Amino acid sequence: MKRTAVVTGSNRGIGLEFCKQLKQQGYDVIALCRKASPELWNLGVEVFEGIDVTQTKSLEALISKLPPRPIDILINNAGVLDRESLEDFTSETLLKQYEVNAVGPLHVTRAFLPYLQEGAKIAMITSLKGSIDDNTSGGRYGYRMSKAALNMAGKSLANDLKNKGFAVIILSPGSVSTAMTSFAGRLTTEESVVGMIQQLDQLTLETTGAFVHYDGRKLPW
Repeated sequence: MKRTAVVTGSNRGIGLEFCKQLKQQGYDVIALCRKASPELWNLGVEVFEGIDVTQTKSLEALISKLPPRPIDILINNAGVLDRESLEDFTSETLLKQYEVNAVGPLHVTRAFLPYLQEGAKIAMITSLKGSIDDNTSGGRYGYRMSKAALNMAGKSLANDLKNKGFAVIILSPGSVSTAMTSFAGRLTTEESVVGMIQQLDQLTLETTGAFVHYDGRKLPW
């Protein structure tokens, strides 16, 4: 039986690479995004545009269109980044990042719960910048705060869903060269996603709730 994966934020960068690699591994891929890119359409995966992870109506409309099928992997990848400093931030930029990066994945996970089959795996794509212990440079207030909140959401999900047979992993992709990082990262999307899929493959109910790097290193909270 063919396996199915759902990827949010799939139109570019890490999300696009997840769709590419999972399709290559034989998954039926459901790609969710606000607006699809030509690169995403060219992958030949199932694309749904107009998906705003912060809007429950958007997700409810999506679920109503999907024929019933078991979901094996759910990758909460959609995210935004603003580069605030202490002297330059607004409540709006802080809250928008929190809404997309931390609250959005909860909405998505809840929407897809009826489709997850026993043994399903959920990935929360976070960042090392969400680690409080690792913060030695400051700045990036909204992004850091929202990713720390996402880490907590992932840990709670791991506890709440374990008895349903669903495992959760909180994954840092590393410093990846994408539009979000102004292509200044050290890793290619391919290198990062290869590593993250390896971590997903190794995920079990015994290791659910772990905060790990793409290369498997356990990260400090």
